[in-house]
Formats: sequence, C-alpha cells, structure tokens
Amino acid sequence: MRIIAGSHKRRLINPPKSLPVRPTTDMAKESLFNILHNLIDFENTQALDLFSGTGSIAFELISRGCPSVVAVDQNKYCADWIRKAAGNFEMKNLKVVAADSFRFLSRSQDAYNLIFADPPYNLDRYDEIYSLIFTNNLLKKGGWLILEHPASFDFSQKDFFVEHRHYGKVNFSFFQAPSA
Repeated sequence: MRIIAGSHKRRLINPPKSLPVRPTTDMAKESLFNILHNLIDFENTQALDLFSGTGSIAFELISRGCPSVVAVDQNKYCADWIRKAAGNFEMKNLKVVAADSFRFLSRSQDAYNLIFADPPYNLDRYDEIYSLIFTNNLLKKGGWLILEHPASFDFSQKDFFVEHRHYGKVNFSFFQAPSA
C-alpha cells in the first residue's frame, strides 16, 4: 500500500498484518481520488474517514492538502497504528479517534466537506450510516459522502445519490448534500 499523490507521494503504508482490516486497493483508491480531484478542492476540505482501518484514505487526503482530517476506528490497534504512522509522516492535521463510528456519528457536532465510510463488508448497517450522516447534517452544503460497499447493495434510490462506481470487487456510491 502506498500514498498515491501529493506531498507524501510514494510513501509506503506498511500496517501490521495482524490488523483486522480489508484496505481499499491501490487501484480503487487511485480511481476514487481521480474522481475526487474533479469534485473537490482538497485544500479547502475538512474530511472524515470512518472505519479508517489502516488510515490509507486519511493519509491520502492529508497528502493532497486537506487541512483537517478525522480518522475514526473502533479497533484500538488500528487507531494506534494510524497515530503512529501519522507521526512518522509528520501529519499534524490528522486527528485519530478510537471510537465506534456509529456512536461518533450520533454525537458529532461537526460538519464536513467530505465523508468517506468503508465499513466491514459483513456489516449490514449501511442504511444507518447514510441516515446518521444526513439526519444529523454532518455534511456541509454541497459536501460529499462516499460509501464503499459490496456489490449486493444498491443505493440508487436514496436521496442525494449521484452515482455508483465499481473497480473489481470494490464499489463506491457517491452522495452529495444539497448546496442550498
């Protein structure tokens, strides 16, 4: 795994093999960030990375210039790993929260320009993630939610759905909060 672009381009991300994660593949991550490059201005984006795992998405966001990224993972070892790697990468604007993502969404008072959620594929609570984000107004006007999910889920009938993309076994659904 690597950071694809930005100030930390080509830096390797080498998490311990013992972490209970399924990282987004480099191919899917590169495709996702090619899309995001045309949708957002990274330098003016406050981002939230839910179910952060290895921190790969959070690291990529910081590397591309996001001034503030919050990475949330309930696994203590994942959170510790992300903190350690962020320190090694000197990413001072990455905040790591060791917490349940659902509880975090229920209690958050902050709104973000971009929320990326990559829950475990065997978790059957994708609708709850969507609902918590939009019910609690956690996206700023025009903000984006990207949900990584198995192919068996179809979000095309949900409010604010924009598009679905898939790269091998990786599926992304894009939602955008209203701008007004």
